[in-house]
Amino acid sequence: MVPQSPAAPAAQQTPELKQKRLQPTVCHGHTRPIVDVEFSSLTPDGYFMASASKDGQPMLRHGENGDWYGTFIGHKGCVWSCGLNKTALLCATGSADFTARVWDACSGSQLHEFQHQHVVRTTAFSSGSKLATGGHGKEIRVYDLERPEETPVTYAKQPDNIRCLQWLAGDNILMCSLADKKGIVVFDVRTQQQVHFMETDAPVSSIELSFDGRHLTTAEGKCVRIWDAPSMRQVKSHTMEYANAESASFCPSRGVFAAGGGDMWVRLFSNETGEELECNKGHHGPVRAVRFAPTYDSYASGSEDGTIRIWPVTSSGSPMPGGPLPGTPGGPGPSTIMG
Repeated sequence: MVPQSPAAPAAQQTPELKQKRLQPTVCHGHTRPIVDVEFSSLTPDGYFMASASKDGQPMLRHGENGDWYGTFIGHKGCVWSCGLNKTALLCATGSADFTARVWDACSGSQLHEFQHQHVVRTTAFSSGSKLATGGHGKEIRVYDLERPEETPVTYAKQPDNIRCLQWLAGDNILMCSLADKKGIVVFDVRTQQQVHFMETDAPVSSIELSFDGRHLTTAEGKCVRIWDAPSMRQVKSHTMEYANAESASFCPSRGVFAAGGGDMWVRLFSNETGEELECNKGHHGPVRAVRFAPTYDSYASGSEDGTIRIWPVTSSGSPMPGGPLPGTPGGPGPSTIMG
């Protein structure tokens, strides 16, 4: 018989372990609510994080430790959207000042400014040289960044404001969600025609394509859905028992997803069972953005309290079959930080 350890029995240790809280990295700097947080893919120089805020000062940070690299100066209103291209050399932002702007992520200088007739709510880089924008003008525009002076390709007006945009299928598919309409509209980029409609029970506030390119994650109030990206077929649907999910992010290699919303807490769930694995407290306002890092060992949350918190991942569910695609996440090309 193995001698018993002098430590307390496991049954007595469990309550203490459950009470242990994760200590996040807290990123200060914004002075008003944060509405968007996006990680870059892996680059030879690591990975990076962009954030958008109602203070009109989008920022770039080191993705792993949250260190501030710089602020993109120029917008005259709330910044609703931010994102980095595949190489993390460019950052795109969309603002209430009726512009979408493209920045040099190394120097912080503005490269392009695209005027719109209304608030720009969302921006999305393709894997190539295209930038899609949408917002309160109720139309999708696609700009060619290799020929920025040309008139953008414009899609038919939608019945409501555009909330989210996401490229798919080698940039042949562009999907959007609307602010107050259910479902996701799917367009063929080659014809600019609607080719599919993904049913949801409520308006979709967040669409994410996983870094391995296999899965889409959507948040729609009380529901988080995981979709097979190539077929656009729903794989899992999870009902949130607590607050509405404003944003959600999926980690296929661990089989977990993170979600945050109006109750100020960020939770981690098993995708297989829907079981809550972690409940992270610390924000003092609703959580508006949640995204996994490309290494899948942490995830970031942005809140109305003006802070970003980077949480380490300590739990796992059931990994999705197949795992990440070879060579992903990441992409070729160097990346340097702002001076």
